[in-house]
Amino acid sequence: MKNILKWLGIVAGGIVGLLVVAGIAVFVVSNSRLNRTYDLPAESITIEADPESLANGEHLYQVFCAGCHGADAGGQIFLNDPVLGMIVASNLTAGEGGVGQSYTDADYERAIRHAVGADGRPLWIMPAEEFTHFSDGDTADIIAYLRSLEPVNSDLPSSQLAPGGRILFVTGAASLLPAETIDHGQPHVASVEPGVTVEYGEYLARSCTGCHGPDYAGRPGLGPNDPPAANITPDEATGLGTWTEEDFFTAMRTGVRPDGTSLSPVMPWREFSNMTDDELSAIWLFLQSLPPVAATGG
Repeated sequence: MKNILKWLGIVAGGIVGLLVVAGIAVFVVSNSRLNRTYDLPAESITIEADPESLANGEHLYQVFCAGCHGADAGGQIFLNDPVLGMIVASNLTAGEGGVGQSYTDADYERAIRHAVGADGRPLWIMPAEEFTHFSDGDTADIIAYLRSLEPVNSDLPSSQLAPGGRILFVTGAASLLPAETIDHGQPHVASVEPGVTVEYGEYLARSCTGCHGPDYAGRPGLGPNDPPAANITPDEATGLGTWTEEDFFTAMRTGVRPDGTSLSPVMPWREFSNMTDDELSAIWLFLQSLPPVAATGG
């Protein structure tokens, strides 16, 4: 019996030792990636504060940014999970606790299109892969709008990554740093012509790829409480192949599908409902131009 207990103690000690080593390795690797710095040159964009630019910046902000940073850009806690950690969407204004107190125009541009902060480190969960293609004009208008906002004072905590979140991050099960995969050398156009066209629809629909995938065929959720993103290609069995443009408008305006079921609360239809009819029509044209893909996941 003593020998058995001795060997059980040795095995248990070995397992504990391996877990400690693995934990240290996860911490070191994750910290290395989280604290990597990106030396990106400032892009030359002209910020205009005329009424038309501010109106466009406000429109783009409410559609693409307000869901995380809040309607007033004052920021909020985006995720708070004891296993995964806490992710905080920053206060973007010049109020107390806001990045606007120190951010230059170049800092805002790097955050929007590159997911890189003023200190050169990658921003967490900032979906810049969906905005890196934004034109100079649209990017400048968003920055002008943020500059025009009333300061919002906030006392938000810093983002923290719990052990479970670090493990998912290091193993590749969770994407945390878009800056690692963005093409930071991608050229940017000066402006994009709005219109009810497939091309403009593609420009706007890039914001959907973070959830629905690069082929728009949907993706499974990361965990049991994370709903899958739907297939939005024109596949008749698993996608939008049986939908009409009116069905699409209704879903984007009310969050209700043609069968009467509600879209997932994760789906930012409330923000997308701020799109104009022409913008939604352009996205619909683009989605209908995609090859049908039968969803296999989620």
